[in-house]
Amino acid sequence: MKNKIYLKVNTDLTASPQVLSWFEQMNQPPIADQQIWWQCQTLLMEGFTNIVEHAHKNLPIETPIEIEAVRLNEYIEIRIWSQGEPYDLEQRLQQTFEFEENEQERGRGLKIMSAIADKFSYEPTGDNRCCLFISKYY
Repeated sequence: MKNKIYLKVNTDLTASPQVLSWFEQMNQPPIADQQIWWQCQTLLMEGFTNIVEHAHKNLPIETPIEIEAVRLNEYIEIRIWSQGEPYDLEQRLQQTFEFEENEQERGRGLKIMSAIADKFSYEPTGDNRCCLFISKYY
């Protein structure tokens, strides 16, 4: 089984409901473990929010964010392409406070994604973009 879907949206958090409803296609047939499906949704939304709030922080709202989701027999892959500056994900994760030490409401997205995802990376793609890659087994 392989199901692949694609979406392009503006750099705007008001697109979040659209992104989430688009992603519902990945849950057909439904994943048996509801917690795993919730984790997949969380990974997608944390990744999207992170790109809007950080990678695209100083870019116009019309700057596109492209999202691809692929469901294979045992896992779901999510790719989110941004046009922001590349950064070292491992270094950023080490600089981020652990959950208990972080009193702020924001700033935990990378730690959350790192904790839930089975594979997680952020790499330049060679076309002046970066790709946030997330993989989750179900």
